[in-house]
Amino acid sequence: MNDPQIWWYISRASALIAWALMTLSVVWGILLSTRIMRRIDNPGWLRDLHSYLGGMTLIMVALHMVTLMLDGFLRYSLTEVLVPFAKDYRPVPVALGILAFYILLAVQGSSLLIARLPRKFWKVVHYASYATLILVSLHAGWASSKDAGSLWYKILAIALIGSATIAVVIRVVTRGRTGRAPTAAAWTHKSGIIPSVAPVAAGGPLMPATRTMVVASTSQAADGVLAIRLVPLGSDGSGGGALPVWYPGAHITLSLPNGFQRQYSLCGDPAERDHFDIAVLKTRHSEGGSEFIHANLAPGMTLQVSGPLNHFELEPASDYLFIAGGIGITPIKAMIESLPERRHWRLLYAGRSRTTMAFLEELLQRYPDRITVHAADEQDAALDIASLVVDTQAQVYCCGPESLMSSTAALVPAAQMHSERFVAVERTSNVSAQVIDVTCRKSKKEFVVGADQSILEAMELNGIPVLGSCRKGVCGTCEVRVVEGEPVHLDSVMPDAEKDSLRVMYPCVSRAVGKELVLDV
Repeated sequence: MNDPQIWWYISRASALIAWALMTLSVVWGILLSTRIMRRIDNPGWLRDLHSYLGGMTLIMVALHMVTLMLDGFLRYSLTEVLVPFAKDYRPVPVALGILAFYILLAVQGSSLLIARLPRKFWKVVHYASYATLILVSLHAGWASSKDAGSLWYKILAIALIGSATIAVVIRVVTRGRTGRAPTAAAWTHKSGIIPSVAPVAAGGPLMPATRTMVVASTSQAADGVLAIRLVPLGSDGSGGGALPVWYPGAHITLSLPNGFQRQYSLCGDPAERDHFDIAVLKTRHSEGGSEFIHANLAPGMTLQVSGPLNHFELEPASDYLFIAGGIGITPIKAMIESLPERRHWRLLYAGRSRTTMAFLEELLQRYPDRITVHAADEQDAALDIASLVVDTQAQVYCCGPESLMSSTAALVPAAQMHSERFVAVERTSNVSAQVIDVTCRKSKKEFVVGADQSILEAMELNGIPVLGSCRKGVCGTCEVRVVEGEPVHLDSVMPDAEKDSLRVMYPCVSRAVGKELVLDV
């Protein structure tokens, strides 16, 4: 540190590294949004890298600012580093750099708070990263005349600006084919998958987009399982158009002509953007959803479809163990479809018989060495989960009957266990049901919920914009954010600690500890 120019060198180096990292972060984010990188690795890992690049950019910018203050020649003060036009030295380009720093800070901060911010607000802030990149490019070329004249600097600048420009062009060209990123998540129910919305933003309940779709085809995926392909309704009344980006575990909601709404996991390849694939099991005691679909759904019929939403998303890992029981194969199939060929995974697929197990032959044909089949009618012994999961280091994803999931969860550490449920777990509370005064802050309405009435029912009676589907605490569609009050969680959507950290509740079954509850809706 005896070199008096050491801080100047560090300042210049950190600035250039920050510029490069910021460009990589923006380019990576664009490639993610266009799904071009889909075949390289699974989406969770790719998004983690995007966040990592953004965080490292901020660290390098901070180092750049600190070393400017330590440099004995420029002698920046804290005020001059943080306040535009506070220093006479190249005031305009320096001001552009300071402005870029604040925008970058807002982008990174909004990413950390994404679960608590309205989705539209988050997107507006995130798009500001494009402006940051422009400002940084101007700052870099204008603030340092010494470097700007160098050949190496010109090559670097052309490479960074050129790659960012190409990525933006790709994003603009493919925008019509990529749609929106999903914002929520999934759990299961009866004849298919009944997923829940993900942590809702601070703007209140999640209201998924609804579109008219056409039944393109139906086929028997197995005995009692109907595979359905839906395509968006084109302007001429036929199928056509792009669908939103979705990730494995996502679900859509079908509004059926008989008045029922039912949720089913998407079971196709997430990279295919022109259709949705679902599979529906006809249950023995159908309440009107699966029975209607099997009896009436036919090619050419139109349906109102909302979503996709996701809360059973595949997390990044080097090894996966998938366990599917019966129709629980639907979200698992999409997860398998999304993984690159080199990723290590195994699947245990259990069912009553091979003829009742949807997509079995297709999966065996494609992945013969990775799948273990347990058909009950072929086995003398019961399914031995313990021998499969003992000492496993893999992330375990399980979907199927409650007996399968509970036995698996009892053997797998909580940090490795991911599951969906067909039905709600029976839950009780030491807090007796009582009258609750509910305030919906954004709707500016107050009302009383009776002890024998659900909060969701009272919200609907008072015209509050909240969706409800299963009304059993499984699907999570009615998720709302809690502003004040302490909820009593009686649902089966996600762990109570996670709901408390996110300040959300599911009013179809849950109550409150006290007599007052303020909701952000």
